Amino acid sequence: MKTYGHIITMGIQNTLVYRVNFFCRAFFNLIPLFATMALWRAIYAGKPAEVAGYTLAQMLSYYLLVTIVEASTSVTEDDWQIAADIKDGAIGQFLIRPMDYLHYRLCLFFSGRAVYVLAALVPVGVFVLWQREFLVPPVNATALVVFLISLVFSAVLQFFLSYLIAMLAFWVLEISSFTFILLACERLASGQMFPLDILPHWLAQAMMWTPFPYGTFFPVSIYLGKVTGVALAQGFLLQSFWVVALYAAARLVWQRGLRSYTVVGG
Repeated sequence: MKTYGHIITMGIQNTLVYRVNFFCRAFFNLIPLFATMALWRAIYAGKPAEVAGYTLAQMLSYYLLVTIVEASTSVTEDDWQIAADIKDGAIGQFLIRPMDYLHYRLCLFFSGRAVYVLAALVPVGVFVLWQREFLVPPVNATALVVFLISLVFSAVLQFFLSYLIAMLAFWVLEISSFTFILLACERLASGQMFPLDILPHWLAQAMMWTPFPYGTFFPVSIYLGKVTGVALAQGFLLQSFWVVALYAAARLVWQRGLRSYTVVGG
């Protein structure tokens, strides 16, 4: 544990170099958010009290929360770095050292998220403060606590998805196409573009059996009080299942990849 604590500290120190880049990324990510919120204001200006069970405040809060969840949990460069480690032979050192590569990368992921959150705190915080009239509070203290717990699961789940895509570097020269496919799936199926429960009920229910909604939609729904009781328990079980299943898959693919991996020394 001491070793991984040192890795997190080292990761934070290395990632701080990119703090200005993170600040700019977080700032410019607010532009499409502002446009989306303006679009929904125009839709509600037609006088519907609710759309798919969302009031205007709840709908705008949804997108504000999506921005917070994305800043806290999304994978940025980790998949590219992992693929580069495989292609450049950098993972060879982990084959002879008592250090697990998956845990090593997970530590670096969390250190990167910590720095990104700090860098995004000012632009996102100012924007949320500006739009505070539309940010509804959590339904109760329990919902806030459960939301934060689900947020951690969301981060781990998204990391494992990206890790699995990066593992394809054992067999293919370029993972960019697979990365963009994953990004598209996350945009559409995780609820980043719109709340999934505005879709037809059968389609929304089918998507809830995939891992993607548990990256964004599920945590935000907890905060807004859209998921309670049995549905909340079932959602947590499914989110936990996908975390464990993706972890097991990451282990399996790593072992399979090592069988076909050759490190050439000089």
